[in-house]
Amino acid sequence: MASVPVQLKRSEISKEEQRKTPYLDALLAYVREETVPFHVPGHKQGRGIHPKLKDNLGSLYLAMDLTEVLGLDNLSHPTGVLKEAQELAAKAYGVDYSFFLVNGSSSGLHSMLMAVCNPGDSVILPRNVHKSAFSSLIFSGVVPIYMMPEFDEKLQVDHTVTEKTLEKALNDNPNAKAVLLVSPTYYGVSADVKRFVDMIHAHGKIAIVDEAWGPHLHFHPKLPFAATDAGADLVVNSTHKLLSSLTQSSILHLSGNRVDRSRLEAVLQLFLTTSPSCLLLASIDATRMQMATEGERWLDKAIMLSEDARARINKIPGLSCIGREIIGRPGVFALDPTRLVVSSTELGYTGYEVENILRKKYHVQVELSDLFHVVALVTLGDDQEQIDRLVDGLSRLEANDSGEPPKPRITKNVKLPDWPPFRLTPREAFVAPHETIPFERAVGRISTELITTYPPGIPSLVPGEELTRDVLDYLVIERDAGSRITGAADSTLSTLRVVK
Repeated sequence: MASVPVQLKRSEISKEEQRKTPYLDALLAYVREETVPFHVPGHKQGRGIHPKLKDNLGSLYLAMDLTEVLGLDNLSHPTGVLKEAQELAAKAYGVDYSFFLVNGSSSGLHSMLMAVCNPGDSVILPRNVHKSAFSSLIFSGVVPIYMMPEFDEKLQVDHTVTEKTLEKALNDNPNAKAVLLVSPTYYGVSADVKRFVDMIHAHGKIAIVDEAWGPHLHFHPKLPFAATDAGADLVVNSTHKLLSSLTQSSILHLSGNRVDRSRLEAVLQLFLTTSPSCLLLASIDATRMQMATEGERWLDKAIMLSEDARARINKIPGLSCIGREIIGRPGVFALDPTRLVVSSTELGYTGYEVENILRKKYHVQVELSDLFHVVALVTLGDDQEQIDRLVDGLSRLEANDSGEPPKPRITKNVKLPDWPPFRLTPREAFVAPHETIPFERAVGRISTELITTYPPGIPSLVPGEELTRDVLDYLVIERDAGSRITGAADSTLSTLRVVK
């Protein structure tokens, strides 16, 4: 199998070939044939759907809501139009193989780790990975070796790991099978992926990159370097997050000969549904075509709009929106300009309060809120009017036109706690006998729960970690501030499940 080039020049992509949408065309052809369906789904191309839903979705959308039938290929073993669509995606991204996912990038993370590791093997990964990576550790029995990401005291966020941290982890753990990197982060910060991948390969290990938040990076020279261009062995991209495919759709990329492709394909069959949505697959096909043929033009507009918004937000008293000035801080090699990370703590608002005000009063919904920030995504689906709505809503916070007075600055003296000590593997703790104890008696015990504020989906507690006073206090602050905490059996956090 040929290794992927360091970077595929965009001029080398055949735009004529990339204009093809074989899977989407096959799906439309099936609908136009008006074949009588005696197969799933049970609504039979919309005929059985209640008018309340049907009238709002539209008849063509419902007619295309199909799963695998003759002529629409098989996700578990594609040989026809889906195989052709995946080959076009591989060419567009400059990799050897691309696999369409309909269970989101979570299924990609599960599959990548289990494709390269067996139970008992170890993998090096930053502690601020998405919760789906920890789910994979529970499924697989793989042992994590955590790297600590760089914590930004000023912004109160974790960035990526540094070269020094990665080098130490590689030297200290010669038997680790692979390294999982996260780049970019939810907040748009990217690592030096080319340098990091080269380091990982030099140590004889497999480079896996969670690039869920970077499906667009390959298609514009002003964006951070893409992991697919850096020669990473396995990369997952959430095409639905920042591109135009439908929710739950993603792509997993494979490059080089370090990963057994047949093993990866076998693992994918374990995690992907046997009834995939043809709509999701067709939307990936169409998005790939759009980005390969017109991606730079679409992204030009998104970058321009985001830079306009950033400049205007930074002129609003009491607000700040991070930009290129943070590049060069530890853990910040590059920044995706289409991510607007806005802090309002100087106004006395938590991010959760800002999200609620923007939504309820100005009908603007941001992607993420935390104690200190809101994050807005600017994509190829935005225009100037939408940017103006966002900036106008934020500007009225300063004028106290929200109708909701600021609360005391609970974030002023809040500091994110250190990551808790690792006592058992996630799998050992998850399957261990457990007991439920009062929250206040949990200090020093070992968690069996994967407790996460969502979004961003980075666990505050992972099964196998010791419950420290600082972490427990932080969970209370998050709960009381309005965070959406998931994974705890008791959502009120009155009790916790710990290893018995």
